[in-house]
Amino acid sequence: MSNLWDLSHIQPGRADAVAGETVPALFWNAVQKRGPKVWLRQKKLGIWQSWTWQQTGAAVREIAAGLQALGFERGHTASILANTVVEWVWADLAVLSCCGVSNGIYPTDAASQVQYLCEDSSTRVLFVEDDEQLDKALEVRAQLPLLHKIIVFDMKGLRELDDPGVLSLDALRALGRSHLQQHPDCVERSSAACQPADLAILVYTSGTTGKPKGAMHSHQGLVYTMRGFNTLIAQDDTDERMCFLPLCHIAERMGGEYFALFTGAKLNFVENPETIPENVREIAPTTFTAVPRVWEKFYSGVMIALKESSPLQRAAYAWSIGVGMQIAEKVIAGEAVGAGLKLRFTLARWLALNNTRKLIGIHRARFLVTGAAPISPELVKWYLALGVPMLEVWGMTETCGASTGMTPQRIKPGSIGPATSFNEVRIDPATGEILVRGPNVFMGYLNLPDKTAEAIDAEGWLHTGDVGVVDDEGFFRITDRMKDIIITAGGKNITPSELENELKFSPYITDAVVIGDKRPYLTVIIMIDQENVEKFAQDADIPFSNYASLTRAPEVQELIQSEIDRVNQKFARVEQIKKFFLLDTQLTAEDEELTPTMKLKRKLVEKKYAAQIDAMY
Repeated sequence: MSNLWDLSHIQPGRADAVAGETVPALFWNAVQKRGPKVWLRQKKLGIWQSWTWQQTGAAVREIAAGLQALGFERGHTASILANTVVEWVWADLAVLSCCGVSNGIYPTDAASQVQYLCEDSSTRVLFVEDDEQLDKALEVRAQLPLLHKIIVFDMKGLRELDDPGVLSLDALRALGRSHLQQHPDCVERSSAACQPADLAILVYTSGTTGKPKGAMHSHQGLVYTMRGFNTLIAQDDTDERMCFLPLCHIAERMGGEYFALFTGAKLNFVENPETIPENVREIAPTTFTAVPRVWEKFYSGVMIALKESSPLQRAAYAWSIGVGMQIAEKVIAGEAVGAGLKLRFTLARWLALNNTRKLIGIHRARFLVTGAAPISPELVKWYLALGVPMLEVWGMTETCGASTGMTPQRIKPGSIGPATSFNEVRIDPATGEILVRGPNVFMGYLNLPDKTAEAIDAEGWLHTGDVGVVDDEGFFRITDRMKDIIITAGGKNITPSELENELKFSPYITDAVVIGDKRPYLTVIIMIDQENVEKFAQDADIPFSNYASLTRAPEVQELIQSEIDRVNQKFARVEQIKKFFLLDTQLTAEDEELTPTMKLKRKLVEKKYAAQIDAMY
């Protein structure tokens, strides 16, 4: 059992965990080195299945040989349209082992988006998960003359399909086995031909304004960043990770798949997005990376469970978390923890905190990593009080993931940490914009030289679009996106993300967009947490028939007003929120208002709900 005040168990790891200068070289060296050890696990129909490094290697070799038999060559692009499943990783590594370019497509994308992404990336082969994703591909296939074959992972419901342009993954693997009999070293040859400077993957940015842009990453950039990640925080083959974020997003691709490939950490795939809370308790990951929405959901789950517990249990939790907060404050202040407080914390864990950690599924976690969006400092402090350090990292698609990261030795909630050792970060003195430079920075945007020139200046600095400050210890803090800073009609500069983070700390609020640019006061659009607000309504006998009627209930409106009042107390009068409205439709990743990482798109929300916003003024 690790102690909060002893952080030696999360010291930086080795940059030479496995040899290789390209992703396929790393992978095949890892297969040779770790052979019989389990690498991948996935739960299907309630049963966990495992694949060793050798078994993964066999699957990847067959798929790669099958692709070559279909005429897939060096420099060709294959796209993967699927949820986060084991087959995604196999297909990705097979494409890279052919010295091809691998591109991911969000499973929530519409057929028109699939067409654009395949067209822009010159996709030759498209991997799809199932009949639902196949339908999208078939709908636009006629407009994609370069698309040679569609490969389906799961053929359930497609047994009668007779289409020469569509192949099951099993059939592709069988084709690969035949090809390997005639060309036994074809995959080794194509992997060896791959050069560090070659384009490896495309990661399309979510395109909140205009069409998505394909960020290009080379093999050397990916390998350099993997090595860099392991000098930030330790991970090895004794670790267990949970793989559940979209693999076409840089966070799970780099921090999940590739980092686990490099270090040997076991990757556990959840059944589906709905079973994450249940699966995390079963997996009990030792290192856990997630976006703020996941951490907020876990916290609100604990708060709701507390309301249903006995007065004695609530009292035990209150005392225990109080002790944890005292420890957290000392850790944050960099002060030593006395023997008496250590003893009380041991009792606090036994009384309540260990059970709280088990309820979430973080009882084995050595540390938690949060990124992809701002998080409330209070939430970071709460996890720290449970005895699990939460390390905030900051980066973007274009920086190949983390560019700054909180160190276990110095945790500052509200900060994104200092620059990592593997890149430079500075603040532009003229604009306050955060700039990044290093070998981890992307090659540019596919087919968009003008946009690339806008993003990377002549000295190699990437202009991130985030505004920030740096303190005398070198710790950076993001104050906002350059495009998001609000200047009220009275001339006051407001940072909406600070208010939004405080609001999202509420168990009843999932997301918030603060409005007020060129307006007399601030207002906010709020997306409620359906599960927790429904429970509140049921407990209070508040009638509602559907999601929309729930948001309109006067008692729910009062509940949200009380949460806004709580937040307003922390801000000056000119920064306080005067009015709000609740979105009356339950949004999912399929809706245009949400990014694939489940963040509300500010500009789109402002435009779509302009009438409701104007009504608040």
